[in-house]
Amino acid sequence: MIILTALAGFLLSGCAAYEKKNQSGAAVDVNGHYLYRSTLDSLTLGMSSEDSLRFVQQYVSQWAKDILMYDKAKVRTNSAIDALVEDYRRTLYVHAYEQYLVDYRMPKAVPDSTVQQVYDQMPDRFLLDESIVKGILVVVPNDAPHIAKLRGWMAKVELDNIEKYAYQNASGYELFVDRWLTATDLITNIPLLRADLENMLRNKDQIEVSDSTKTYLLQITEKHLRGAKMPLDYARPEIEKIILNERQVEFLQKERERLYNEAIQEKKIQFYE
Repeated sequence: MIILTALAGFLLSGCAAYEKKNQSGAAVDVNGHYLYRSTLDSLTLGMSSEDSLRFVQQYVSQWAKDILMYDKAKVRTNSAIDALVEDYRRTLYVHAYEQYLVDYRMPKAVPDSTVQQVYDQMPDRFLLDESIVKGILVVVPNDAPHIAKLRGWMAKVELDNIEKYAYQNASGYELFVDRWLTATDLITNIPLLRADLENMLRNKDQIEVSDSTKTYLLQITEKHLRGAKMPLDYARPEIEKIILNERQVEFLQKERERLYNEAIQEKKIQFYE
């Protein structure tokens, strides 16, 4: 039964007035389902009295209609719905517990030897869909002094001279001799189309491009071209993901088997003829 008296007082006087009449407990009761004043207060926090009254009227009306439809549906539907709900509930609990086991109980360390083994056994799995490079990028104004010297220092990877020059003259400088950048990474910083960059990488170790104001000098210290096998250090994150996914499946299977055997031993499972 809907308790109209309390609701009417609430709707006519607004949230503040209702709070004085009923400091705690339910604001609305629909067939034993309760909507609490604290919930309504939190939903209307910061609203004016007029806005809160309008919002509560709409919210309570919709909430009550939903509850009434839910109760009617429970009466008319069969036990198959309850079975589906219970299956879904069980699945959620199991998934949450499995995630806990994986996060806190499953070992995460992957030995180098295991990574190498997977890398060697799956040569066609780890192919580059774009080129990757290590190197140096210096961006300077077109009228910067001694650009010819900069080219020579970059070709010889003379980092001290390059860094001094970049500090004095460059508008952009990136040193990435110890990490890989993809072609996609590079074209965000160099005015080149991807296809043009890929072609240049096949034939050059030093790439120079200019626009109306700047010159971009890229020195490649190491590269692997599109279609080639990934270097091991670049492939490692993907390999570790493969290994950990397989480990997770095995780990959870073993945990299920352990729980089953333990339940058998403790006679928590009974078989009937």
